[in-house]
Amino acid sequence: MKKGSIILLCLLMAVPFALFANGTSESATSDKQVVYPKGNFDFVAPAGAGGGWDLTIRTVAKVLGDTKLVSVPMPVRNAPGAGGAVHLGTLQTKKGDDKTITVYSPPIIFFNLNGTSKYGFRNATPLARLIADYAAFVVKADSPYKSIMDVMDALKKDPKSVKIGGTSAAGSMDHIQFLIMARAAGVKNLNMIDYIAFDSDGATQVLGGHIDLFSTSLADVMGLVNSGDLRVLAQTADKRIGTGKAAEIPTCIEEGINETFQNWRGLFGSPDMPEYAVTYWRDTLSKLAKTPEWAAALTKYGWDNVYLDSPDFVKFLEKTESDYQVILKEIGMI
Repeated sequence: MKKGSIILLCLLMAVPFALFANGTSESATSDKQVVYPKGNFDFVAPAGAGGGWDLTIRTVAKVLGDTKLVSVPMPVRNAPGAGGAVHLGTLQTKKGDDKTITVYSPPIIFFNLNGTSKYGFRNATPLARLIADYAAFVVKADSPYKSIMDVMDALKKDPKSVKIGGTSAAGSMDHIQFLIMARAAGVKNLNMIDYIAFDSDGATQVLGGHIDLFSTSLADVMGLVNSGDLRVLAQTADKRIGTGKAAEIPTCIEEGINETFQNWRGLFGSPDMPEYAVTYWRDTLSKLAKTPEWAAALTKYGWDNVYLDSPDFVKFLEKTESDYQVILKEIGMI
């Protein structure tokens, strides 16, 4: 009996070692038991209500709910500050979080490169690139500038002759998207071009004559373009886009500037987002991009479907960062 008990005890002690040897671990067992999603998500627009980030993430939440791709609540909140840099800083306190989903676009690259924030896209988890709209270069209806090349020719003669304005900071999107086009048009001394950043609506500034040209998003000014108050000299897609008056706007390429600029928008998770959550969102957003409801939203807001899954999105971000560095170095902001 004593000998039998000893043998049984040895066998029981060997069981855990056999399990580990077969590739089963305590952490792996725990991962299999994760129920996700569970409870509310925290969807964040890192800017005020009514802007492009706000509209994008609210539209994503609505379509995910309407299509039942996500069955748990997806409340959206706004966390404005420093062009999105404040929220990215806050996100660093949520490493490993699986509930926070936020939207960003080129500023997540710009504010890191220009020194506004020590954080950038590598300090979040890129999940998918979803949509794009494009830059537009806007003047008031009676402006003497009839084409984008009129503006570029004036800047070639005198880089101080045209005042450019936008609602992002110097060294960020509205500024750089214009400089990319100016550089491609052959304008020199990009650092001498006057750029004025406004906290409020830049359209009001160009209408009031405080600036000569407003560098902005095409989607943001189509109301005033349709009313005839503003004229768009050119937009930065590689083709004509939209319908009605939007489709009448020439591309920069058509005007002789062989360059494009894409105002992409994508979704990001917290730093070190758990793999089960990343897998869930990659699968869910891939399905979202193929739904008729999403296609209808793109048409409604004049967005392009430029979906990229997480690995390709990361490669895109790295390449785009390299491109932006060229301009920022040229104007002395790196």
